[in-house]
Amino acid sequence: MALNCTVTKNDLLDGLNSLQNITNKKGTLAILSNVLIETTTGGLTLTGTDLEVGLRLFVPAEIHGEGSLTLPSKKIFEIVRESGSENISIEETDNSWVVIKAGLSTYNLAGMPDDEYPEFPFYEDDSFLTFETYIFLELIEKIIYSIASEQENIYSLTSVLFEKETIGDKNYLKMVSSDGHRLSIMQKTVPVDLQNMKLNDVTLIPKKGIQEWKKFCESRDTIEVSFEEKQLVLRDGKAVMVIRLKSGEFPQYSAIVNAVELTNCLKINRVPFLESLKRINLFTEDIFHTISLQIEQNKMILSSQNADLGNAKDEQTVIYEGESLTLGFNCRYFIETLQVMECETVEAYINTNASPCLMKSQDDDGFISIIMPMQL
Repeated sequence: MALNCTVTKNDLLDGLNSLQNITNKKGTLAILSNVLIETTTGGLTLTGTDLEVGLRLFVPAEIHGEGSLTLPSKKIFEIVRESGSENISIEETDNSWVVIKAGLSTYNLAGMPDDEYPEFPFYEDDSFLTFETYIFLELIEKIIYSIASEQENIYSLTSVLFEKETIGDKNYLKMVSSDGHRLSIMQKTVPVDLQNMKLNDVTLIPKKGIQEWKKFCESRDTIEVSFEEKQLVLRDGKAVMVIRLKSGEFPQYSAIVNAVELTNCLKINRVPFLESLKRINLFTEDIFHTISLQIEQNKMILSSQNADLGNAKDEQTVIYEGESLTLGFNCRYFIETLQVMECETVEAYINTNASPCLMKSQDDDGFISIIMPMQL
């Protein structure tokens, strides 16, 4: 039989929308830009993959004929999105073509047979743990901005390090990211026994996987999570996401943290500091967004200059009683860090004119950011 079904616009649109970031990646296999549509009991199964992240989800539908095929993901998403009808019918004809009817509109869309579509990864069913999604949303939000881009020379830095730890009767999950110029660490206590969570010695989740994990959590209250040797599996009652883990080493981040002595402390109000940085950034000259920080007793002067435009200077009141310091930093790194913090007062630790800056707050439990200095 050929695929033939009727589905509501909103249900199908939600499903196709979830797949867009996965299926619209430019790749070598043309079929990966398609979505696999299969009939199942009570509806349709939609599957998309880029061979790094795979997502399979259920969409309720009225099935008139059983079958499966693949359709261009972006084009069918656009058709459904622009449809003026609440109900959409999809009927397969010859050679994997489909007729799509939405109200008075009719579309003929060329698909591809499903025999070349990659198989959805197999996963074990016995090692899932249930978490509330806010846990992962907070972990990811605090580290996602400092993952290295794909152009980074150090392959492992394009991933996030995922760890677990049990201290006494408390269980912790931790995510760590670095692009070689800054380091972000977020640790969070979880009310879940982590004994059955099986992690590798080094568990690396690719940047794309972290982005899709975040998106998967945003529309759900709870999810089930399972780590296997080569993949991470997320699921709820209607969807399964499989993320392929990367292999490799990750920098010894604890040594970097321990190298910063927590003695020379500067306390500053986060929001005024953030607003000052945005003003100063208007006159940074190069791709490194270089600014100067001149720190004196209870005062910090921020400055930047641009040979073509001019210069800017801003002064902030701080709590500081150490020796005077003059340092260069990437302004954007400070801005991005302060934007994810949720505290009123930031504690910044800087030992010398050539030292990295460690930032944390008593009101932002579990979060640490380290930013490397630049030569002025």
